[in-house]
Amino acid sequence: MPSGISVRMRELAADRVPFVHALVVRAHYPTSVNAGDDAIVLPDGSIEGFVGGRCAESSVRTAALGALRDGRSVLLRVLPEGEPAFPDSPGAQVVVNPCLSGGALEIFLQPSLPPPVIWVAGESPIAEALAELAGPLDLTVRRAADGQGPAGATAAVVTGHGRGETAAIRAALDAGVGLVGLVASRRRGAAVLAEMGLTEAERARISSPAGFQIGARTAHEIAVSILAEIIAAIRTCGLTPAVPVPAPAGGEAAASPIIQAVDPVCGMTVTVSPDTPHLAVDGEDVWFCGPGCRERHAEKGRR
Repeated sequence: MPSGISVRMRELAADRVPFVHALVVRAHYPTSVNAGDDAIVLPDGSIEGFVGGRCAESSVRTAALGALRDGRSVLLRVLPEGEPAFPDSPGAQVVVNPCLSGGALEIFLQPSLPPPVIWVAGESPIAEALAELAGPLDLTVRRAADGQGPAGATAAVVTGHGRGETAAIRAALDAGVGLVGLVASRRRGAAVLAEMGLTEAERARISSPAGFQIGARTAHEIAVSILAEIIAAIRTCGLTPAVPVPAPAGGEAAASPIIQAVDPVCGMTVTVSPDTPHLAVDGEDVWFCGPGCRERHAEKGRR
């Protein structure tokens, strides 16, 4: 029978929501978890499941959000302060946690990131070739011809050959797409863009002619050059999915940014969540890994 975490992971993957699966692979007594316990960490820092108490959870949250940013798995070693050496794990990320009650943990953090989406506007042999070649590269193609929009796409390719190009480019830019490729000759592409009244920032997001210059002639060769440009932008320039346009005044509020702070008592990096302990000191918020550090800081201030 699938566990609740397994079911939830499938739901998130189906909805293209990135997450990190945190799995306890080793635990030394005394701890509140066992090997095999697991949880999911979402992009807003919320945790579903159980991989330890508040302090261990704080370390997992911070490391998991880092894994989401760079897309790499992490073996996290959460060690208590001043205890006997924990068996070594070369390559692990180590956190010495003064809040732990004497136990030690190793937690494997595996990010699950949805395949990048390429929004393709226009019906042409190049559009068909892009759809055909993208799959083996773990890229997902969305077609404007199928009524799909550019929201959340990593890149867009406009291959209308004079049909609806400016509208498609504007839709991709307004959706926040970071790379918009226009399939056109250099001369015609310049003319199309000149009539759009683009800002410098918008123009910098448009590649025209789309793709690397490899002497491509056929539709499939052109598609290869375009996909190579997109992959290079993702791998070397940090191209990420489009950020949704902020809601207008009175609409739904935008997601709060992730905030990290250093606990002034133990020195741990803390990723702030709604239940993170904190104090207001001289009009500023000070965040802590757990209630113990907060109380010690408060006691110091009362002296």
